Parts: sequence; C-alpha cells; structure tokens
Amino acid sequence: MKRIISVILLLIFSSFIYSQNTIAQQKPLTQAEYVRMLYDLQKIPKKADELANELIETIRTRGIGFELTDGLRSLTTSKSRSNAELKRTLEEAARRRTNPETAKLPSQNEITEILNKAREANLAAVGEMPDFVVKQQIQRSAAYAGTNNFRNLDRLVVAVSYRASGKEEYKVLSINGVLQNNPQNKSSYEETGGTSSTGEFVTVLAKIFKPESDTKFEIADTDLIRTRRAVVFYYSIEREKAQQMLISGGDSTVTGMKGKIWIDRENFRVLKIESEAIEIPEGFPIRSAKRVIDYDWVTIDKEKYLLPLLSDVRLTFRESRQIFESKNVIRFKEYQKYGSEVKILDGDEEEVKDEEKPNQ
Repeated sequence: MKRIISVILLLIFSSFIYSQNTIAQQKPLTQAEYVRMLYDLQKIPKKADELANELIETIRTRGIGFELTDGLRSLTTSKSRSNAELKRTLEEAARRRTNPETAKLPSQNEITEILNKAREANLAAVGEMPDFVVKQQIQRSAAYAGTNNFRNLDRLVVAVSYRASGKEEYKVLSINGVLQNNPQNKSSYEETGGTSSTGEFVTVLAKIFKPESDTKFEIADTDLIRTRRAVVFYYSIEREKAQQMLISGGDSTVTGMKGKIWIDRENFRVLKIESEAIEIPEGFPIRSAKRVIDYDWVTIDKEKYLLPLLSDVRLTFRESRQIFESKNVIRFKEYQKYGSEVKILDGDEEEVKDEEKPNQ
C-alpha cells in the first residue's frame, strides 16, 4: 500500500512539475532569451531558416516581455539576415504587449466571417477593375543562391497596359537609361532576356479567392500595414487547381501555390500577398519561385482602386552545376486611364531598392 501511495504521490508531484514547466514556457519571452535565440541563427547557417521559424512561433506563442528598442531592431536585422517575417512578428508582439486588445487574434467565428467577406470584396473588386496603364521601374539583380550578395544586372522602365478582360501588354521604354524608341531596339519584356513576371494586378489575387481553387487558409497573426489593422493568414492551393506557370527557356511547368495574405480588418481588402511555388517537378531548372506584392490605394480617372505598389520577385535556378538566385524589385508608378501616354521622367532611371517599401 505504501508503495502504491508513493507511486501516486510521485505521479502527482511529476504532474505538478510538468504543469509548472508548461506555465513557465508560456511566460513572455525575456530580452536575454530573445537575444540568445537570435545569435543561435548564425551558429548553424544551414538551419538558419528553420531556427528563425521556431523563433517566430515562440514569439507568437509567448509574446515578449521587454521593450522593443531601435538597438534590438538593428540586431534582429543583422543576425537574421533581414528576415522580413521575423521583423514583422516582433513588431506586432511589441504592439500586442502595449495594447493586447487591439492586436488580439480573432475568434474562430470571426475568422470565418473575415474570409467570407474578403472573398466577396476582393472578387468584386477584380470584376470592377478598370482599363489602365502604369509605369514599372524594375531593378534586376542576381547572386549565388544563399549568399544574399546581389549584383545589379540592369534597370528597366516598362509601360504596362491592362484591360479589364485580364489582358496585359508590356512595352520596354528604356534599358539602363537607353531609350528603346528605335524600331531596332528591344521593345517586348521577353526580348530583354533574364527574369520577368506578370500577373501582379489581379491574377494572383483572383486565384486565391476563386471557389474552384479550394484554397486552404490558416490563421497566422495580426499585423499593421500602412496604419491599417490586418489579419494574416497562411494559404495553400494544390497544383491541379492553382495551375501556376513557370517558364525557363524552352521549358515550362505547372505548380501549386502557398504563402501568406494580409486582410484589412475593416474593409476586408488584401493589403499584401506573399506567394511561393510548390510541387515544382524534380529536374526542372527553376528550383524555387517567390513573390511579394504590396498593395495601396491609387487614383485612376478620379476613382480609387487598390493596386500593386511594389513587388519583389525571387527565383532560384540551376545553371552549369551552380545554383543562382535572381531578384526583380518592381515599383509601380503613375497609374492612368487606358490610352494615356507613358513617358520617361526625371527619376525614372534611379535604382529601385527593395528596402524602399511602403510605409508601415
């Protein structure tokens, strides 16, 4: 009997210790813990992304118990190699610490309502899109994959004509400051070679919300985008339903999609999209394809529309036994009604930097 009682007491004591440990694990992350985990990202470079994801989940689960200073922001940028998701998660945790109610995650019922209203609002906006023209400033660069040491390749200024039917036409206006108005010069996007992208205006957005895509959503976090409160969701679409096209030279393939989407908590419009190709066939030259699109309100013929402001497109590809990464940073400028002339202006030839993103 004494042995049984001892075992029971031992089990109770063990359960108590486990409960205490669990509670301790849920306490806000201290500054010392956070800094230690930041430095851990550099100890095993091959596991840096995995460790960063673990740190992000820890911040989301436990929150932070310290003031977020500019010094910590700078340390986060340097030690995480400017991991955008980690920086955003940290900023939201700081806001949640200051005002827990404002940054509170929605309930399950609210999540369902947000997604339903977002689908309705964004598909309606896609259907009401006007014909327009816009100027794209594009900075293209490349690096050995994983080094983040990008070397500028060229700068393009491209005029894009969009029709409400979904048709997009691209005309290159200048390359590295050289006007392309001579008939012998390259005028189409494809003729310039290198990496190009299309579909930023409505294609990606429509694909995510169309019922036939059967998109899977999962709550990720809350965030602040240009003073607008947003709910962040992970999403994924299988290859058979996404039908996203990747083209490399004469080869092409179809992939699925996954990523994150930021939805305005008040008007349910999409403020930002991160998209990544999935189910890329083994042996295809392009090994990964990622795109980030920031949206903002613009005026076209006295009407307001939510359209791309900046896009960052990254591809990794195999070439001569080496793995390279390309980066296209695209700024969208001067939206105008369809038929307007797109002109090269002072400042159009300036370098487009990826840190020149919309104000948060």
